[in-house]
Amino acid sequence: MYKVKGQDKYLYRALDSTGQTIDFLLAAKRDKAAAKRFLRRAIEASGNPMPRVINVDKNPAYPAAVEALKSEKVLPRRVALRQCKYLNNVIEQDHRTVKKRVWLAKGYGSFQSAWRTLQGIETVNMIGKGRVKWLAKEDAVGQALFVNQLFGLVAA
Repeated sequence: MYKVKGQDKYLYRALDSTGQTIDFLLAAKRDKAAAKRFLRRAIEASGNPMPRVINVDKNPAYPAAVEALKSEKVLPRRVALRQCKYLNNVIEQDHRTVKKRVWLAKGYGSFQSAWRTLQGIETVNMIGKGRVKWLAKEDAVGQALFVNQLFGLVAA
């Protein structure tokens, strides 16, 4: 949960079984429409296989969103949804790095600035995890050059 102009906003994050970030979305609400929008984005993200199981927290919006995606044939019927409080610990542990950086902001003035900041944090996090093809996760110099190439920034 993040504060934007004093109001709570919600960060949806998807990880695969190896802990690699698939996708993320900042949403104003934590309802069926937001869950469906996020799951659709995560499923349709290029380069990711269709999940066998989707582990989520106890938010009641997820079952409705998954059923809607199955009826629209975005998700195959064989994909299982598991709602368990502790099965999303991988996401919570990975989310620590984002929380650590966002905490310094103490809230945002606009939704756009929050979204762009989170995009930058998540992108750098994904680069550090080795999600960039042809760039090893141990190659700090290569990662710095890649960030420079992407954003025109020199890493210090």
